Formats: sequence, C-alpha cells, structure tokens
Amino acid sequence: QAQFVESGGGLVQAGGSLRLSCVVSGITFRTIAMGWYRRPPGKQRDLVASISSTGISNYADSVKGRITISRDNAEKILYLEMNSLTPEDSAVYYCNGHRYQFPWGQGTQVTVYS
Repeated sequence: QAQFVESGGGLVQAGGSLRLSCVVSGITFRTIAMGWYRRPPGKQRDLVASISSTGISNYADSVKGRITISRDNAEKILYLEMNSLTPEDSAVYYCNGHRYQFPWGQGTQVTVYS
C-alpha cells in the first residue's frame, strides 16, 4: 500500500528557506503525477504544487516564483524547495498523488514567524 513519509519542516524566520522531502513507497512512483499539499491552521488542505511523471510542474499562484517541486524517480523521493517564506506559508505539508489521492501521511509542520 502507498506510504508517504514527509520531513524537512521546521520553524523558520520570514524570508528564510526550507527543503521538504517525501519518501514514497508502495506505488509505482515513476509513473504517477505527484503533488505537495498544505493545510494551514483551521483551513482546508490545498494543492501547492504538482509534477507529472515526466517532470512538468505547476504551482498555485500564491507560491509561484518562490517554490520548486522536483522528484527523484530512482530514489522515490519528492522534494519541495521553498524560499522567501512568509507567515502565510505556515501549514502542515503533505505529499500525495496529484490526480488520485492515496491514504495521507503524517505531514511535516512548517512554521514561519515574522
């Protein structure tokens, strides 16, 4: 079964950077479009960025230009490089399939303070 283990979150000052990682198992990772999602406190979980099996990426308008999604198909790892962070980026971040969501992992907490 699909498993996602997210890591790399933390407490960071506004303007700082973080790199999130998601180790994926139980699915044929290289053939599946993937996404990073986030759930801010008290809000719903939304898609932040997606990447196709061939590496084509798309981003939510709120993060465009500041965030880069990438994937390592050999190691089955999904990455999210985040720069110029703002308090509005504070959330629990999750990875999952893009077009189809498997059971969710625990996520990784990102907290940005000003």
